[in-house]
Amino acid sequence: MKNFAIKLVWFTTIYVFIFAGLCQTNVTLPVILSLYCTGLPLILFMVYTVLHDDYTTLRTFKDWYGDHPMETLEEEEN
Repeated sequence: MKNFAIKLVWFTTIYVFIFAGLCQTNVTLPVILSLYCTGLPLILFMVYTVLHDDYTTLRTFKDWYGDHPMETLEEEEN
């Protein structure tokens, strides 16, 4: 996911913010509608790409967060 999928997520996020900003200005309706019609497939493609990405990890839910040292969940329950 580090290669294409994350770049697509960043691009789509920036696109949506630009679209939302342009909706608040005096941009003509055909421009807004064309950006909207372009943005919908872009969002759907982003979701599909992220869900079908071949990202694998060795971590499990019991590992908790990598940036916060904690015992595993099994050790906490006892």
